[in-house]
Amino acid sequence: MKAGCTTALVTPFKGVDVDWDGLSQLVDFQIAGGITGILAVGTTGESPTLSWDEHNKVTEMVCSKAKGKCACIAGTGSNNTSETMEACRHAQATGIGAVLLVDPYYNGPSSLEIRREYVAPVAAAFPDLDIIPYVIPGRTGAQLLPEDLALLHRQFNNVTTVKEATGNLDNMRRTRQCCGPDFTILSGDDALTLEMMTDPGIAAAGAISVVSNVAPAAVTRMVTFARQGAIDQARSLAQALGPLFGLVTVITTEKTPFGEVKCRARNPLAIKTLMTVLGMPSGGCRQPLGKMSRQGLDNVLEAARKVYNDHPDILQPVGDFFKVDIAQRLESGRAWEGLCYPDY
Repeated sequence: MKAGCTTALVTPFKGVDVDWDGLSQLVDFQIAGGITGILAVGTTGESPTLSWDEHNKVTEMVCSKAKGKCACIAGTGSNNTSETMEACRHAQATGIGAVLLVDPYYNGPSSLEIRREYVAPVAAAFPDLDIIPYVIPGRTGAQLLPEDLALLHRQFNNVTTVKEATGNLDNMRRTRQCCGPDFTILSGDDALTLEMMTDPGIAAAGAISVVSNVAPAAVTRMVTFARQGAIDQARSLAQALGPLFGLVTVITTEKTPFGEVKCRARNPLAIKTLMTVLGMPSGGCRQPLGKMSRQGLDNVLEAARKVYNDHPDILQPVGDFFKVDIAQRLESGRAWEGLCYPDY
């Protein structure tokens, strides 16, 4: 994956089961929006809560529908190198050319261990797969550092890209410094994508986006403008998309009988909530993710209303493709009934 906008696709559910028809529709919607690529079963796709059988079937469906129409990436990372090997073996057999390896979560290996015991064995075993490390310490408690990433890049021809979601611009600049000008940095944080692409010390080539689940055409245009050097147009789109970028994590202050607490609704809860409001296949998240607070839901609605009122072209493709009335759904309580807890 060299450049452009790839969607970290959600996995839609009906009840506790994967919504296979809904998944098919979501892939078609992404392709219709001109997306560069689709990432199947990344962490936005709730990979930690899918069985490996489900995981593999989602990969197969996305590949079968998208291959030849856009790039296909499979999320194969875990906190178990043996499991990751098996997932990569399946992805390669399915015909996918690139895999995303999230840093191992919870057991928290050092950067040295991530390099030697996780990424390197996978890269060596699958030389025909592009291996894309995904660095997101805020979710994993571990971090592959730029120096170890550069050593992997030097050792393996198939480690040429990173999904960068540290939120640390200095870390990104260090990655560029260590890995060189030909290495591909992709934004893993929608709100930072444009800054990462226009900072010459980072020179990101695009994004693996969450918000493109609902706005693939608009996010792709923003990335394309930035790559073409049309910065004013890219910045204008980034500002228009800004309220949606703020939904990747929604933080509210909630009142309890014991005082106020911070409530952090983390990805993909808010984006799936918005997709349900808009009438897209989504379903809820699998436990232990649950629902948003009422304040959180209000934040989602406020952001979507602002974007639709100010720039209706961003969300209207959802209405056209799924044959729903976006304006009505954003104002009708029936569209978001049951999407939040009744109280904290």
